[in-house]
Amino acid sequence: MPNSEILTIEPVEAGLPAETAAIVQAYQRASKASATIRAYMSDVRVFEAWCRRFGFRSMPAAPKTVAAFIVSEAEEGRAASTLGRRMAAIRYGHKLAKVPDPTDDEGVHAAMKGARRKLKVAPKQKAAATADILAALLMRTPDTLTGKRDRALLGLGFAGAFRRSELVALDVADLAEGPEGLRVRIRQGKTDQEGRGTEIAIPHGRFIRPVALVREWLDAAGIVEGPVFRPVSRSGRVRASKVDEDREPPRLTTQAVADIIKRYCAAAGLDASTFGAHSLRAGYITTAAERGADLTRIMDQSRHRDPRTVVGYIRRANAFKDHSGSGFL
Repeated sequence: MPNSEILTIEPVEAGLPAETAAIVQAYQRASKASATIRAYMSDVRVFEAWCRRFGFRSMPAAPKTVAAFIVSEAEEGRAASTLGRRMAAIRYGHKLAKVPDPTDDEGVHAAMKGARRKLKVAPKQKAAATADILAALLMRTPDTLTGKRDRALLGLGFAGAFRRSELVALDVADLAEGPEGLRVRIRQGKTDQEGRGTEIAIPHGRFIRPVALVREWLDAAGIVEGPVFRPVSRSGRVRASKVDEDREPPRLTTQAVADIIKRYCAAAGLDASTFGAHSLRAGYITTAAERGADLTRIMDQSRHRDPRTVVGYIRRANAFKDHSGSGFL
């Protein structure tokens, strides 16, 4: 489906400066999640207002301008995550405008590092729901329709190292079951903004058995087409569209995925605040690294483009393996 059919292009607000309006229109046409677009548009407006206030040009912006903006925002007490998103918005806007990216500059990188150091905030990472933890979560799922859905969601989310946006976007048509397991088509992911799609393999397995969990849920819910993961009412029924029976049934939201994981973590006696939707993805990569899986094979499943991200998981997973001090400490 063309990107223009995925996102509705809304009229640009009257009164915006021309350069900001151009960026906003570019974002609205881009193949980004709507929530991301809203956040980026907000950041663009903040940056443009700051530039106008101090007499700088925001598009294209000079590296010194961006560095000064980051320092100013840090001085205002902005969170490190907010600074990172501001940078991403500026970077993406310049990319769409096909002008040099001012954030790809050592001075800007240094300003960002200095801001993080001043804030004394390290990037927060959710705890990894490794295979052992996942097994504990699966044991807490009730034998109800909701429980079957949650087992399928946890098992498939882990086995495919899925991002939550990818997980809730799955349709039955994206699943192809065969003798060796399940082939899952991811139509568009975070690192695939052009929507070319990719396919990953989910083995049947002997312990978590993700393919069987998915089949059990679909059969119990009577789902043969449309969204794989859907809300279930308190009465134990899969929710249908409230407006029009011809419309697509509702999907689980990305927030619901995080809530489900946290709920079962709490039930298993874990600190739920340290877990989130990313925990399944992190858990798969960490477990694979602990079991000695090859880096390239892990990246095949996780769809990471930068090996440095996966290497970070591997280092944490193997921190105590063959430790240099194990023979004398």
